[in-house]
Amino acid sequence: MKLFDVYPLFDIEIKEGKGCKVYDQNGTEYIDLYGGHAVISVGHSHPHYVDAIKSQAEKLVFYSNSIQNKLQVELAEKLGEISGCEEYSLFLVNSGAEANENALKLASFHTGNKRVISFKKSFHGRTSAAVKVTDNPKIVAPINDNIDVVYCELGDIATVEQELQKGDVCAVIIEGIQGIGGIKVPADDFMVQLRELTEKYNTVLILDEIQSGYGRSGKFFAHQYTGIKPDIITSAKGIANGYPFGAVLISPKFTATYGMLGTTFGGNHLGCAAAIAVLDIIKEEKLVENSAAVGAYLMEELQKLPQIKEVRGRGLMIGLEFAEPVKEIRTKLLFEEHVFTGVSGTNVIRLLPPLCLTKELADEFLARFKKVLSC
Repeated sequence: MKLFDVYPLFDIEIKEGKGCKVYDQNGTEYIDLYGGHAVISVGHSHPHYVDAIKSQAEKLVFYSNSIQNKLQVELAEKLGEISGCEEYSLFLVNSGAEANENALKLASFHTGNKRVISFKKSFHGRTSAAVKVTDNPKIVAPINDNIDVVYCELGDIATVEQELQKGDVCAVIIEGIQGIGGIKVPADDFMVQLRELTEKYNTVLILDEIQSGYGRSGKFFAHQYTGIKPDIITSAKGIANGYPFGAVLISPKFTATYGMLGTTFGGNHLGCAAAIAVLDIIKEEKLVENSAAVGAYLMEELQKLPQIKEVRGRGLMIGLEFAEPVKEIRTKLLFEEHVFTGVSGTNVIRLLPPLCLTKELADEFLARFKKVLSC
């Protein structure tokens, strides 16, 4: 059997990592400014995280939702405290896609409607609310037959209201910062208006914080820059530092009933132990604050580079848009300067480093980046 070939792969085998650096099969050191699609939040091989994983794995307990799991309770309490979302309830799942599907299901149950408003260039996992975000016309997102999705332009509040006035929309789902769509930050006033309109028309507002959450933006959740309180928040990616895990934060407007939601692996003991360790490290090492400070510094320095058309983002979620395709730049960064980055579409480089990135390592990246741009 061979692998199903849906991902282009670099000929590099990563053997180990520490902090913001990884090492390949030949011992070559790389700066990791991508963190495996933003899943590395507290750094590679953090000793507290590793100890938590080992300790729980040795107990060989993997049940999720059929027995009492005090780790879930501990995780919910710590997450509520550090995120400022104490009044929400927590439902644990395996991934961002599963988190969003459960959020949409809750919204449909609550309103009795099935239409969803999403935004162009958004990405919500391989779910019913996903939209094509690549330049390849053969790549399309699967659409759930039970969900009718309307895609609006990001920032077009008038069209959103026109759709809400029809009275059949169950949810508006929006990313705190668009990730795969090119690190597009919704305007604060647009987010505030979106919250006002969804309340006016009795529609559920879902904030997808799967990539932008857990401190990446310089706030615990990116929408917290606006002061709004969504009805549902979804999170995954860095929630457990690379262990497959996701969460749905559910506001008090929803009433839980047995059988409403379900999951096989969500909230398992090992994932909970990993997620608790991540929260402990974020709090102890002040990684949200570090993300804000180092991210602001990095963006300020990047804005000085004339080759970059636009620098976008918040915290350590940064998009660099060029006037031309970035494939050659990214390839040189990786193979000549040993820096991992990501891309969005054809012209945008994405930076999603671990939240422990230091100013010194940011300066090292800037030096290597300038070297590539000057070629």
